[in-house]
Amino acid sequence: MDLRIFTEPQQGATYDTLLTVAKATEDLGFDAFFRSDHYLRMGSVDGLPGPTDAWITLAGLARETKRIRLGTLMTAGTFRLPGVLAIQVAQVDQMSGGRVELGLGAGWFEEEHKAYGIPFPKEKFARLEEQLAIVTGLWSTEVGKSFSYDGEYYQLTDSPALPKPAQAKVPVLIGGHGATRTPRLAAEYADEFNMPFASIEDSEQQFGRVRAAAEAAGRKGSDLVYSNALVVCVGKDDSEVARRAAAIGREVDELKANGLAGSPAEVVDKLGQYAAIGSQRVYLQMLDLADLDHLELISSQVMSQLS
Repeated sequence: MDLRIFTEPQQGATYDTLLTVAKATEDLGFDAFFRSDHYLRMGSVDGLPGPTDAWITLAGLARETKRIRLGTLMTAGTFRLPGVLAIQVAQVDQMSGGRVELGLGAGWFEEEHKAYGIPFPKEKFARLEEQLAIVTGLWSTEVGKSFSYDGEYYQLTDSPALPKPAQAKVPVLIGGHGATRTPRLAAEYADEFNMPFASIEDSEQQFGRVRAAAEAAGRKGSDLVYSNALVVCVGKDDSEVARRAAAIGREVDELKANGLAGSPAEVVDKLGQYAAIGSQRVYLQMLDLADLDHLELISSQVMSQLS
């Protein structure tokens, strides 16, 4: 099972903090560094010094790292026009030497749109479907040919469909709990399906829906990677677990029930349960970005047991 580090910078992080965590992610052997795409804090944290933009951050990290994959869980479709997003991601992919992955979602946090003057459309899912068609269509158009699209929400006329990413195919991640439209969209566009903050039982059910949708669309269910995103809180002993839980404003019992928490042995066991229902990759939501010892413990005591 791959372990990837997933950060929530809107809760309070500078670029330098993210760079430090990304370099530690690489040095400690994790597979990838991902970040959320939000402009407003959530909950009681102060969010200082303020938000950082996901793709500007990843552009910087692309030049400062060498091995790890870089991406978003999830880029908000409401934040960027699809043509602009295709250019941004392609450029960052070039800057990284082909290490970028695009998680793209419909967008959901209305308050951050109001806070920064970003339109928050009523029909977001249909827009997301058009965005996926456009972004992937622009990338897959042969050099020297043009791309046009006449949708309900977006129209492109004779686009040169440039620049191209460094990768022949940038992996696209789609995720969510929706029972019908989400699996259908994943079946059509996704290389990876991500189930965020879900139980083993709910993940197994949703993975089954996505596999069925993929097969109905003429793909193999195994064509997609299946993954989870889960909050992580690991400690060498009970007191260290409690300290880390308190640092992120959570209760140990709640974290054990809804995430990956406890001793390394407990977390390895829980990861094994997710692997048993088909999860191939887990994004570890790290909420205390100053605690690099946490990363080291997971690398040495958890990840080392998964190979």
